[in-house]
Amino acid sequence: MSSRVYVALDTPDLARAQALAAKVRHHVGGIKLGLEFFCANGPAGVRALEEVGLPVFLDLKLHDIPNTVAKAVQSLAPLAPAVLTVHAAGGRAMLEDAKAAAHPDTRVVAVTMLTSLDERDLADTGVAGSAHDHVLRLAELARAAGLDGIVCSGAEVRAAKAVWPDGFFVVPGVRPADGAVGDQKRVVTPRQAADDGASILVIGRPITQADDPDAAARAIAATL
Repeated sequence: MSSRVYVALDTPDLARAQALAAKVRHHVGGIKLGLEFFCANGPAGVRALEEVGLPVFLDLKLHDIPNTVAKAVQSLAPLAPAVLTVHAAGGRAMLEDAKAAAHPDTRVVAVTMLTSLDERDLADTGVAGSAHDHVLRLAELARAAGLDGIVCSGAEVRAAKAVWPDGFFVVPGVRPADGAVGDQKRVVTPRQAADDGASILVIGRPITQADDPDAAARAIAATL
C-alpha cells in the first residue's frame, strides 16, 4: 500500500509547496493543504498541486450553519479532494449536509478536538470532562451523521477505532521520537499512531523543515 503519511504543506507560497511536494512525492502517500494555502491560492492552487500526482487532503475545517457549509462543500466538489475536513462541533445537521454535498470520491471527516488544545482549553470553552470523552462523543456524532471518519490525536485513536471499526481516522500532531513538539500538546510517534488505528498520519514540520525533506519522509515511512 502507499504510505499512510500525508505531508502538511502549511505555507501560503505556491512555489514552495510545489517544490516540497516534488521532493517528497516518492515517500509520502498524499499532501495536506490547509487554510494558509487555500486562502492565498484558492482552487487554482489546489489544481496546481494535484499535478504532482498525489492525493490531496483539503483541510479547511469548515464550521458554519448547515446551508452555508453545504454550499461551500458543493463549490469544492469539482476539486474532488481525497479528504475534506469539517468541524464536528457544527452539529449533526451540518455534518449530514456536508457529506451530502461532497464529491462521491471525497472522504468527509470531522475534526473533533484540535491537537493544540488540552483539557484546560476545553474547560475555558465550557466543555466539561476529559479530552478523551469529548473526542469519543464527537466521534459518535460524526458516525451517526454518516461521515467517513474523524480527525483526532493519537491519544484517542485507539478508543475511537474500537467503537468505529470501519471509520477513517486522520491523526495530526504526529512527531518522530526525536522531533520537536512545537505548538502541539497531544502528540504521538508515527508508529504508535499507526499501530493504534490511524488511517493516515499528518506530518508537517518534521518533514518540511528538515534539511533534506525527502530523507526525513523516507525515515518516517521506514518506521511504519
